[in-house]
Amino acid sequence: MRFGSRLIGMLVLLLASGCAHKLATENKGRELKNEGPVIADTKSGQVRGALSEGIRVFKGIPYGGPTSGKNRFMPPVPAEPWSGVRDALEYGPRCAQRSAIGTAVAREVVAALVTPDNPAISEDCLFVNVWTPGVADGSKRPVMVWIHGGGFVEGSGSAALYDGTALARRGDVVVVTLNHRLGALGYLYTGGANTTSGNAGMLDIVAALQWVRDNIAAFGGDPGNVTIFGESGGGMKVTLVMAMPEAKGLFHKAISQSGALVRALQPEQAAAQAGQLMSELGLKSGDLEALQNLPVEKVLDAQSVVLKKNQGTFTFNSPFTPVADGRVLPGNPFDPAAPTLSADVPLLIGSNRDEMTLFLYGLPGFMTDGMARSGMGRLAGDAKDQVFEHYRGRMPEVSAKDVLISAGSDMFRASSLLVADRKVAQGSAPVYVYLFTWETPVLEGRLKATHALDIPFVFDNADLVPSFTGKDPERFKLAEQMSSTWVAFARTGNPNHPGLPEWPAYTTEQRATLIFDLPPRIENDPRREERVLWHSLFTK
Repeated sequence: MRFGSRLIGMLVLLLASGCAHKLATENKGRELKNEGPVIADTKSGQVRGALSEGIRVFKGIPYGGPTSGKNRFMPPVPAEPWSGVRDALEYGPRCAQRSAIGTAVAREVVAALVTPDNPAISEDCLFVNVWTPGVADGSKRPVMVWIHGGGFVEGSGSAALYDGTALARRGDVVVVTLNHRLGALGYLYTGGANTTSGNAGMLDIVAALQWVRDNIAAFGGDPGNVTIFGESGGGMKVTLVMAMPEAKGLFHKAISQSGALVRALQPEQAAAQAGQLMSELGLKSGDLEALQNLPVEKVLDAQSVVLKKNQGTFTFNSPFTPVADGRVLPGNPFDPAAPTLSADVPLLIGSNRDEMTLFLYGLPGFMTDGMARSGMGRLAGDAKDQVFEHYRGRMPEVSAKDVLISAGSDMFRASSLLVADRKVAQGSAPVYVYLFTWETPVLEGRLKATHALDIPFVFDNADLVPSFTGKDPERFKLAEQMSSTWVAFARTGNPNHPGLPEWPAYTTEQRATLIFDLPPRIENDPRREERVLWHSLFTK
């Protein structure tokens, strides 16, 4: 049984679908205190940002041209140049998107997690946002490019949780976030030689990195020291970019948080799913022109139907995800080995101990062992009995629900560890592995170290989401610890700094793992038995 990225793909879709209706509310978060205009040069023209709390902030800068009409499903085109000074004071619209599966995440969890975002959506969505301590000041600061989560169907780079002000100030770095095409608009497999072969959204990310290469020096950044980082679906996108020929040389370090993609969608699977969408729209297979001429709302309606038809399994064969087309993505990103294209790129990778509490919080507490065993089938397929017996044997006193949560969380982590193993096997660049175990006190502590809880600490934004992190002042120590770690890695490729114990690079002999908690500590091969179990299933 070959799992590849079973579970994680559908879970990131579940997270996105549960949050979508709350994301598009109002564009607040950390208020922009405009202390005066600031102007920067780009290849397309000048942009006017704002000086806020000592950080220069630029929002909604185009990095590509329109992606609607005849450009739908096509590779991104350069942004049109402009004359004069263009205002960069408001976020650009999010990619046109829909809820993937419905309210899959409990409402109280959504209320705790979600921060405001730009309510505007558009098919034309190729925009970047930049936070920098200085403009045209001759500095060569590390550049940190955030790739947002929300699976491959939802999200944006403008959610308040991703505000780069504090991180830019903390580390004297340049922070960049971006929007890109999603869902069918980003990942429909058209199969044509002149199209994106199901990888438009990934090519958008490459175009954003090309924009960084060509323009970031004007914003005080070093185009020769770029780190890509992302969480959940964004972490998957990081591992995909590492396997894309067109991205080679555009980034120099990579960080994958709670999401690692071992295998991509195969062309035959993607073609069948594209056929479902065309059938739903009443179009002939391969009639790309007709598909390009449809209103975007009809495409999104059909996308929702196809997603619902394919929601009955956690197997990562979900529609509208990147495709190993042999060209844009030559093969699976980390199967059977790590990509040679990025062999020289240091990698920081990890996950949260209790990923699944976010997704399974709403399950009934009275779940029986039989119910949990049945649910295990959606994680482990034919191996459900083996997996259930392992966890029940290791956890005889806990509830059946907690058995399921623990198994799913370890499976989430196993993909990241498999990527780490295969990257280490190259012997070309260091790998650092972490496990986030700090528990949030909100919702009576039931979320524990849940999925996405690391994000506010990485961005040094724990003050923005007390509904998710709680209000204990101790949380700011963790934010300093983690944001400083990410900055140190972005600066040198080594995450060590005075706030951590000595953190060795990962090896398959020692498996040194940094445990992010208060205080932090190093453990070798934590939860070894569970790692061995899942890897034995992954590689069958």
